[in-house]
Amino acid sequence: MIKEIGRHIKGTLSVIAYFLNTIFWVVPIVLLSFLKLIPIKPWQTFISHLLDGCATSWISINNLNQTISSKTDWQVEGVDQLSLNDWYLVISNHQSWVDILVLQRIFNRKIPFLKFFLKKELIWVPFLGIAWWALDFPFMHRHSKSFLAKNPHMKGKDLETTKKACEKFQYKPVSIMNFVEGTRRTEHKARNSTFKHLLKPKAGGMAFVLNAMGTQLHKLLNVTIHYPDGVPSFWDFVCGKVKQVQVNVEVLSIESILNSDAFGMDYFDNPTQRVKFQAWLNQLWLQKDTDLEQLTESR
Repeated sequence: MIKEIGRHIKGTLSVIAYFLNTIFWVVPIVLLSFLKLIPIKPWQTFISHLLDGCATSWISINNLNQTISSKTDWQVEGVDQLSLNDWYLVISNHQSWVDILVLQRIFNRKIPFLKFFLKKELIWVPFLGIAWWALDFPFMHRHSKSFLAKNPHMKGKDLETTKKACEKFQYKPVSIMNFVEGTRRTEHKARNSTFKHLLKPKAGGMAFVLNAMGTQLHKLLNVTIHYPDGVPSFWDFVCGKVKQVQVNVEVLSIESILNSDAFGMDYFDNPTQRVKFQAWLNQLWLQKDTDLEQLTESR
């Protein structure tokens, strides 16, 4: 009983530390975001470096918080050869909000700050929208099927717009994160999956990133996250209940994927190409499912 109360106190203090750290860094990030609006290229580049530094420091202090509040055994493989000066697409299985903290922890100061593709409408979210823009989160321009049916001349324009927005990454290293399962794994959804430990991967989001940025990205990081004691909630994590986290990072060449028969730049217009790429991704996920099963049985 006393031990459990102690864990709840520890969790509460940890959450307060996360909150205070976030508030501390939000202020300079928002201020720098507005300064980045000044349309002078060298100035914007300078501000971008400051913003990335703020975001990296935010994660570093969160990691310190985790180290103080828990005694988690981190078993991480495959990150030794990563670089801050390279271009990455990161994919991972997704089980809990804790996954994001795990990814930020293992990749912090090893690869460029992780960014997500966001819907273009999110740029209008007060303060956050301009912060995401300033931190160079790429915004997707995707037209719905109904819109394209009424405006066929706009077909392909959304991808062209996104490609143009991503041109800045030709010279600035970047890491793009994509949860190809689309959502977190739950017991209900797992029963409807063809995999034992995973949801079926969705190829569309990854194909969009490769179509928009394929020639700019160099490596695919295929991440497998495993929690030996069961999938934790955020509260479990901050209370120090997560005894061990196992992470494996497989590094693949983006060029080899783009040049393979599995992927074609006409993914969205060619049904045969979509089937091939989905089959390739399913095979990748089948191996990930096998790896997770072996990790589960080894306990």
